[in-house]
Amino acid sequence: MLATIINAIAILIGGLVGLAFRKRLNQSLKDTVFVAAGMLSLVIGILMAVKTQYYLYLALSLVGGGVIGAVLRIEDGVLYLGESMRKLGLRIGGRSNEPGIEGEKSSFALGFLESSVLFCVGPMAILGCIQVGTGAGYQLLFTKSVMDCFIAILLAAGLGSGVLGSALSVLVYQGLLTLLAGSLQNLITPAIETMISSVGGPMVMMIGINLLGLRRIPTANFLPALLIGVALIVANPWIPEIFQH
Repeated sequence: MLATIINAIAILIGGLVGLAFRKRLNQSLKDTVFVAAGMLSLVIGILMAVKTQYYLYLALSLVGGGVIGAVLRIEDGVLYLGESMRKLGLRIGGRSNEPGIEGEKSSFALGFLESSVLFCVGPMAILGCIQVGTGAGYQLLFTKSVMDCFIAILLAAGLGSGVLGSALSVLVYQGLLTLLAGSLQNLITPAIETMISSVGGPMVMMIGINLLGLRRIPTANFLPALLIGVALIVANPWIPEIFQH
């Protein structure tokens, strides 16, 4: 758990630094930060996505996961959680001056959503937790912590204080993975690892598109795609070879 706690603290530190910069940025500089964070997300997402050899599985995962997520309204649920955290902060620490976005969906909720997805969908989180939980070392999560810290600076400078809330997401998500590491170690094959990265890549790219303001994509609705991708890899031995590429 120590590595996960350090990861969460790194996000908090990066977020606080980003918030300090945010207060000193005019609109032009804020736009520049959004472009930088958006392009960084696109690059990371592309590098993750190109690892796959199962493009049909990737397509089925994204389409099926997106449909399931839309029906379950996962994005609305995550935004509601972020908004609830903001309201709790209002009661504890006084009034917030952050403007609302999309009606009741605040900038805090959107910052919480985008950063939580970005920090949690990558394979480094899963493999790093397995390493820690099985006693194989802390290097991967420590590396992720450094990367997340710098990314949090950009995200917080652009999206605001909601990025700090993603530290809690990382703490819970990676904490559970670490505790389950003994069971997951033998289940996470290289093929599953690659599929998780490949499906997570387009989701990170969606965040980049959102940050660039090209359109608003409900990224969290695609989270079920990760489970579908893993299920397809598990079922791969029984799937005709013609459908595997």
